[in-house]
Amino acid sequence: MTEPSRGPDMVAPAVLAGAKNGAPVPPPLPEAEFALSRNASLVPAASIASRALVTVVAIMTFLSALAAGSGLLIAGASRDWQRSVGSEMTIQLRPLAGHDIEAAVAKAASVARGTPGITAVEVYAKAASEKLLEPWLGTGLNLDELPVPRLIAVVIDHDHPPDLAALRANLADLPGTSVDDHHLWFAWLATMANTVVALAALIFGLVLVAMFLTVAFATRGAMAGNHEIIDILHFVGAEDRFIARQFQKHFLRLGLKGGALGGLGAIAAFGLAGLLRLRLQSTAGGDELEALFGSFALGWPGYAAIAAISVSIAVATGAMSRWIVFRQLQRMT
Repeated sequence: MTEPSRGPDMVAPAVLAGAKNGAPVPPPLPEAEFALSRNASLVPAASIASRALVTVVAIMTFLSALAAGSGLLIAGASRDWQRSVGSEMTIQLRPLAGHDIEAAVAKAASVARGTPGITAVEVYAKAASEKLLEPWLGTGLNLDELPVPRLIAVVIDHDHPPDLAALRANLADLPGTSVDDHHLWFAWLATMANTVVALAALIFGLVLVAMFLTVAFATRGAMAGNHEIIDILHFVGAEDRFIARQFQKHFLRLGLKGGALGGLGAIAAFGLAGLLRLRLQSTAGGDELEALFGSFALGWPGYAAIAAISVSIAVATGAMSRWIVFRQLQRMT
């Protein structure tokens, strides 16, 4: 028999097989060979199944990082949209027969400037108001006969917003005047952004579930392929935590490789998207794209989140493998 001081983790497979079948036990191996067998992995590292699992983990990590990064980008763009929409209001004055529209515009602008919480007031001239209709009506039209409303853009103070009820009351004596605080746009943008973020979170969760199921099947397959070695280790008194630790180390290494590949791929994808945004910024629609999608740059918090996702997936892969091995070993005993 082998020396008790060496422990089950230092016993060569041939020695264990002989002990199980009742065959003569070969002499102990030299210390150098014992050291080599101690560092050897219970599960073969260079196998087709291992390479396939690394590929799957890399793909799942890449998709998870893309979903998380996209959610962060949309959430950031939503905050910018809401800040932009919430920082302005519009006072609209409709032309009415028998009323001087220019005098009404001047009075409304004066009331707005005197309202606490309003930091800037910009009166749109008649030509500027008509120009806003060109995308729908076209150019070269005579709009003198149309009741084109006059607009006054108002910038508000976020820290000390104005009293809208008081502002509307002060403008009540001006017929055809209304105050639009953009609350409908604000609610629509918030709902749209929250829906997209929730969808990204759902995709992130589904990808993680699919990856963990893949790890579970791979762990059970590895146990089935090495059940004879596991039986021999049990025969010589190896504890379940020793066997589970071997599987955990194996799948942790695979998870680290796959997580690193997937994380680097996601970082490269967002980096290329940022470079593409810089190229489009110089085009005619670059300003509109930036206003709609923001800067499309994750920044260091986003890249740190991708790195954390990659490491967490690797750790979760090893931990789940260990848990599955423990369950399977308990069923075997």
